[in-house]
Amino acid sequence: MTNLPHRPRRLRATPATRRLVRETHTVASQLVLPMFVAEGIDEPRPISSMPGVVQHTRESAKKAYREAAELGLGGVMLFGVPEHKDATGSGALRPDGILNLAIADARAEVGDDLLVMSDLCLDEFTDHGHCGVLDGQGRVDNDATLAVYAQMGLAQAQAGAHWVGPSGMMDGQVGVVRSALDAAGHDDVAIIAYTAKYASAFYGPFREAVDSSLQGDRRTYQQDPANAREAMRELELDLVEGADVVMVKPALGYLDLVAKVRERTDVPVAAYNVSGEYAMVEAAAAQGWIDRDRAIEETVTSIRRAGADIVLTYWAAELASRLR
Repeated sequence: MTNLPHRPRRLRATPATRRLVRETHTVASQLVLPMFVAEGIDEPRPISSMPGVVQHTRESAKKAYREAAELGLGGVMLFGVPEHKDATGSGALRPDGILNLAIADARAEVGDDLLVMSDLCLDEFTDHGHCGVLDGQGRVDNDATLAVYAQMGLAQAQAGAHWVGPSGMMDGQVGVVRSALDAAGHDDVAIIAYTAKYASAFYGPFREAVDSSLQGDRRTYQQDPANAREAMRELELDLVEGADVVMVKPALGYLDLVAKVRERTDVPVAAYNVSGEYAMVEAAAAQGWIDRDRAIEETVTSIRRAGADIVLTYWAAELASRLR
């Protein structure tokens, strides 16, 4: 027999051995379930490009909140899908707007047993589909948008959000929301900052999920997929402005960024396993080309292994059920 003093395969020999030496573990409390709650529908509406995911009614969402809490998930991230939109996204500010109602419903159902997180962005509420208000030339006006984000943060906090997630990639968004929350006495509401959010093709199915009205693209404010150092600058700014948690979105094509962000900060790091990543696995599995369950587990494990403390994924409830 060949004299090999080092045989790494010894630690792969049996399931028990592999479990014992496994370096990366995922537990339900590290998973967050993104959810879409729609106005004006009587029953959950399937999202064709995201098999198994729906636009919830307020009632079906309540059941999902309870199930998420019972499964021990870390939280839910709520997105609103309004019936009516306008140029300024005014529905995002109204207490009776669908997102604020969903936040209030969630808090009423689960209290503090589950973190209720809310997307803080205007794209679902504007008739042009952009993440901010437009100027006279049709460009997204950064500073005018910040004023709306401050109001939106207050509306979500008043509705009961534990965490708010500024996701529009406006310069200064974390700072203006933090200042507004603190001035109104909501200093206990945390900010999960979309720190490195890229102008990605992998958001495609999400556009269906929120009935997006987008005209054009978001490349003037979301990051260029080719840039990594730029994300480190965004990270530094978000931390200075008061971010409690920082996030990379998407996840799979940006695992290097998840790792870089993890190395640069000691605050919790989140990563968003986005709609297109979900859809690719589901579509390939439906064709019998991959083992669906193993692919899901491998996908989420890769995000955790890269350094994410928190993973937002549409498989959160399913994975938590398996982990039980």
